[in-house]
Amino acid sequence: MTAAQAPRTPLACLYHWERTRPDTVHLTQPVGGGKAVEYTWKQILDQVRRMATHLQSLNLPPKSNVAILGKNSAHWMMTDWAIWMAGHVSVPLYPTLAADTVRYILTHSEAKVLFVGKLDGWETMKPGVPDGLPVITLPLAPQTEGEKWDDIVARTAPLQGTPDRDLDELATVVYTSGSTGQPKGVMQSFRSFYVCGTKMVDIMPSSPDDRMISYLPLAHVAERVVVQTQSTYHGFHVFFAESLDTFVADVQRARPTIFFSVPRLWTKFQLGVEAKLPKKKQNVLFRIPILGRKIKHKILQGLGLDHVRIALTGAAPLPPPTIAWYRSLGLELLEAYGMTENMAYSHFTRPSSARIGYVGQANVGVECRIDPETREVLVKSPGQMMGYYKEPEKTAECYTPDGFFKTGDMGEIDEQGRLRITGRVKELFKTSKGKYVAPVPIENKLGAHPKVEAVCVGGANQQATFALMLLSEDTRKLIVADAEQKSALEGELKSLLDEVNAGIDPHEQLAFAVVMKEPWTIDNGALTPTMKIRRNIIEERTAPKIDGWFAARKAVIWE
Repeated sequence: MTAAQAPRTPLACLYHWERTRPDTVHLTQPVGGGKAVEYTWKQILDQVRRMATHLQSLNLPPKSNVAILGKNSAHWMMTDWAIWMAGHVSVPLYPTLAADTVRYILTHSEAKVLFVGKLDGWETMKPGVPDGLPVITLPLAPQTEGEKWDDIVARTAPLQGTPDRDLDELATVVYTSGSTGQPKGVMQSFRSFYVCGTKMVDIMPSSPDDRMISYLPLAHVAERVVVQTQSTYHGFHVFFAESLDTFVADVQRARPTIFFSVPRLWTKFQLGVEAKLPKKKQNVLFRIPILGRKIKHKILQGLGLDHVRIALTGAAPLPPPTIAWYRSLGLELLEAYGMTENMAYSHFTRPSSARIGYVGQANVGVECRIDPETREVLVKSPGQMMGYYKEPEKTAECYTPDGFFKTGDMGEIDEQGRLRITGRVKELFKTSKGKYVAPVPIENKLGAHPKVEAVCVGGANQQATFALMLLSEDTRKLIVADAEQKSALEGELKSLLDEVNAGIDPHEQLAFAVVMKEPWTIDNGALTPTMKIRRNIIEERTAPKIDGWFAARKAVIWE
């Protein structure tokens, strides 16, 4: 569907597919035991209409905030649409939040109803739900108080007609995951969904024949735009993942033609392959004409990505060697750049003009410039937010006088208009030598090593910089079982340190690298829900050990 032909709002798209493709399967939901339930457009709209009737029967004030807390599922999307159809505003919450954050968001947003979906940690989140807040549980939700979706749908008549919303109405309040402080509620209109659904068609062409798998949090705008919005506007089939344990099988069931992931997972997939087929062997085998092609196809097949024609990455910088590795398999990773505040509609890599290390050119209608003094990336996007919910002062602070959003990222633009992100303005730190250090480029160099999964470079107010390294899961298991392997790896990491130090300025050079004992996860607070490192949390936890590490005078330290 072209931009000119597309319905304007997500609701109008739903009515279009209900009318033109009622019996086409749109959502496939795994339900355990290798089984899955399929939902056609007609079935989806029937349930959405019934839940919209129920929400209207509650006599909430018009445009009330209604919250969704759950992992991705078919009914997560149906809930979003039912909230809109009933005339309200959706407030998605990440399914990994602490109880205090759940309480903060539900209270700050003044949510009138909470939908609870698939969750692993409901018992720890439940204390964060304010007393008296009505709860509706989706299919696959944990057992808890509240009405069940299926019971409501069974007894309620479907809402008639095609109720729609104005483009400039508030559609959703998305609370940023943030790495510091309380999350801010980003207000996005239906116009932002329309912009993403229609203007991305030239860079991400899709049709009802495409397939995607939804597994990154729908509470994040990237997944909401790339999977939910694109599939709503273009009608393609969305599959859901059941769990981490079944992820490979879920991807293989979907055989996606469009696949979206984040750098941490792209790296993890690569490390998994290299654990079975080391890089040196790959380099030899890939050069053998027929055999090389077969092996590359087998690798993609094993990952479930052999049908992918568009591979997308976003949410954090991707190390150039990772992009090069996938390119060697025949998979071009297209980087997207954006943020919650502009509905992730900012920059996108075009296949014809990709440059490793750059996140692509500005999308249609986007203006971008670099602040000459701070090197901050400034963006004006048609997907720009309406503001931060109940925080006009913070909203005003993040714009220039001529309306450009201050992204907080540092960058540069090349002669073809491609943007390169070089770090975060706030991530810059000074060592005791008094010169600024940008940690991200150093982290990317260290993270290119095949056995390193994640890196955090620190050293604020210290005599020198240092690196905290998390090894890949396979490597961690290997060195626990084999002392010789651990010794060999220590030599590799020392060489890596020397190599990286040789390519950076003297004031940036690393005094040592610490191999972390405990993994960094969302659950232990070291990663955001989009798997970016929480630098402040990691630094806080390691601060008491820093003096001892410097005193050890070793290049590689095992925590």
